[in-house]
Amino acid sequence: MSITTLSFIPHHPFHHHHHRHHPLKITSQISQTTPPLLTQATNQKTGVIIIGAGLSGLAAATHLHSNNTPFLLLESSDAVGGRVRTDTLDGFLLDRGFQIFITGYPEAKKLLDYKNLNLLKFYSGAKVYYNGTFHTVADPLRHVADAVISLTNPIGSLFDKILIALTRIRVLTQTDDQIFSADEVPTIDLLKRIGFSDSILDRFFRPFFGGIFFDTELGTTSRLFDFVFKCLALGDNTLPANGISAIPEQLAAKLPSNSIVLNTRVASVEKSDLNYIVRLENGDVLRAEFGVIVAVEEPEVVKLLAGISNEIKRPAQSTRAARSTGCLYFSAERSEVPVYDPVLFINGSGRGIVNNMFFATNVAPSYGPPGKVLVSVSLIGLYEDETDEVLRAKVIDELGSWFGKEVSGSWKYLRTYRVKFAQPNQCPPTDLKKNPKIGVGLYVCGDYRTSATFDGALVSGRMAAEALLKDRSLVQAS
Repeated sequence: MSITTLSFIPHHPFHHHHHRHHPLKITSQISQTTPPLLTQATNQKTGVIIIGAGLSGLAAATHLHSNNTPFLLLESSDAVGGRVRTDTLDGFLLDRGFQIFITGYPEAKKLLDYKNLNLLKFYSGAKVYYNGTFHTVADPLRHVADAVISLTNPIGSLFDKILIALTRIRVLTQTDDQIFSADEVPTIDLLKRIGFSDSILDRFFRPFFGGIFFDTELGTTSRLFDFVFKCLALGDNTLPANGISAIPEQLAAKLPSNSIVLNTRVASVEKSDLNYIVRLENGDVLRAEFGVIVAVEEPEVVKLLAGISNEIKRPAQSTRAARSTGCLYFSAERSEVPVYDPVLFINGSGRGIVNNMFFATNVAPSYGPPGKVLVSVSLIGLYEDETDEVLRAKVIDELGSWFGKEVSGSWKYLRTYRVKFAQPNQCPPTDLKKNPKIGVGLYVCGDYRTSATFDGALVSGRMAAEALLKDRSLVQAS
């Protein structure tokens, strides 16, 4: 039996026939404010209600749409993307926190149009600040000459570099399912077991993968390390020309007109007879005939489902402190920056508060006005006891030792972001393939359910939609 299409907003009915849809510009198809019906009536019905328009919520919506299933996607903020957002300031594009898109992500390849994202590449490797100078760590398959020169640098021994090549071969010969179900240990234990020296662990792995996981102790599960290492081997580190928010915006632009409602905060999800209802903070009540998908950060899930807590099992990871990060942006004149390469700089010195930094406009010139440079500096943790001004001063002073005090001292401060929930904590033990189903009609998704990556969020959203559709077909068949 097919799913009956229901209209939630009468002025913009859903038409779930593939040949009728024409993607619209995102600004024309997302309601910036709550539609009139949501403020004038209660107990309205729709097919599926998705709470949260981050990557997982958008992926769930995309899958439902491709299966001709009506949905309404509710987002509490003023734009889609969740943690994947970009702001504009003085002509600069400021991503909210250090974010790089790896083209090797398998789920992303299926969902996204890479060409239209205009992805611009980083150098495949990094420059490591150690002992007062920079040392290059290069991908030997992409930068052969640089890799040969770097064989004798102090960022690990020749044997360490051979071990990196062997680790690459190991992860490339495993499927993602094998990686996510393999025995796990903290990443640092895996690297020590492989035989890496302390020098390369402290000078490269801790700052490089610590910057990816927001965890310089490398307590994150070895499963996540292997997956990310594999994706890095298969793809490039990139930035979309229009900012990291171009990724969720592309997904949203392919959804039906007015299927996304912004500035609409959900207060709770409750069970009512055979259905679930969604209660909004303004008092309105929405009824989901086919089910509810909760696609928000893990701490918010617990709050939203508190009224039906006897039916759910609190996720084990909710007791762990989330991974946090700080990101500071500066602007500079082109003449005030000594480097023109699209390379990531990482702190291998073991001192200071800067973990990594890069000149964003060296990677994507569109991140700044003509002739200007955007400087992005990342810290691990929130530094809650420090004011923005104190942090700014510390960062400028520290980078003065990297590039010269006259260089960093000339940069103009733009903004600081402190992202408390940058990633879920994925130290062992983990289950990176959690069942999204809470009960028939209620599903959860997010990167805390899978891997803490862009790809994990997309996979989780699809899995939630698939579980709902499977349950719906079973219910109809009965």
